[in-house]
Amino acid sequence: MARYSIAGRSTIAGTAVRALASLYAAAGSGFKLREVGVFNTTSTALAIALVRLTATGTQGAGLTEAEYDQDAPAPAATGFAGHTADATVGQVLRQAALGAAVGSGVIFTFGDTGIVVPAGTSGGVGIIVPTGAGQVCDYYFDWDE
Repeated sequence: MARYSIAGRSTIAGTAVRALASLYAAAGSGFKLREVGVFNTTSTALAIALVRLTATGTQGAGLTEAEYDQDAPAPAATGFAGHTADATVGQVLRQAALGAAVGSGVIFTFGDTGIVVPAGTSGGVGIIVPTGAGQVCDYYFDWDE
């Protein structure tokens, strides 16, 4: 199994149903989410949540996925910097408050098996703002395929 990563700065502030960043499985390949980091870029506190997304909505700008090992095959999962229309939010996997300081953040890790996202074009995970005003955030997702 190879490890992959995406990272960036969100293109939107995010809402309770509009992910500020997301990662989706491919039709023929699922993935195991290993770690997610989210960091505030403003001096305003906010709440964030990592959720399962069960329908894609309209994804925004695509991201360039990177292999930890440059000899690994190209990843099948695809990452997006934000959504331009609401996704369907499923289970909340983690939630945290980010402090009112640039760089305040959280890193979620997922143990031995990771968070399993099965193959399929509508399954994924995303970072939302479950309550209050959203902010632009820096983030990363690490996963195995």
